[in-house]
Amino acid sequence: MANGHRSQIKRDRNSRKDNRPSAKLSFARIPVQKACFVMDAIRGKDVAVAEGILAYNTRYASGVILKLLKSAVANAENNNGMNPANLYVAECRADNGPVMKRIHPRAQGRAYRILKRECHLTIVLDEKKADAE
Repeated sequence: MANGHRSQIKRDRNSRKDNRPSAKLSFARIPVQKACFVMDAIRGKDVAVAEGILAYNTRYASGVILKLLKSAVANAENNNGMNPANLYVAECRADNGPVMKRIHPRAQGRAYRILKRECHLTIVLDEKKADAE
């Protein structure tokens, strides 16, 4: 059983809220595996470097993720007052979304199933720590 009443559990969870700037895209028409190839390339990189990687990547997912990255940078600038030059991609992930099931007719009355996968993309930014030199 859980420790404490559910209102207390919610209060504790909300007190530890993550205040880093982020952007989320739900129900993107990209399979998770294909989105992860691009996400892995930008994880931990500076925003300028990540934008360059995404701009010259030929995968379809890179265009969608570039748009999401720019949205996260705008959120950091407008909502948190952060300098875009000091930002880096702290966390990025692609989670499974719903799967659209379609039918492809085949010979002799058979039907093959086609799975059109979706994913939820999340990018979290953070500011670089200033070196104490």
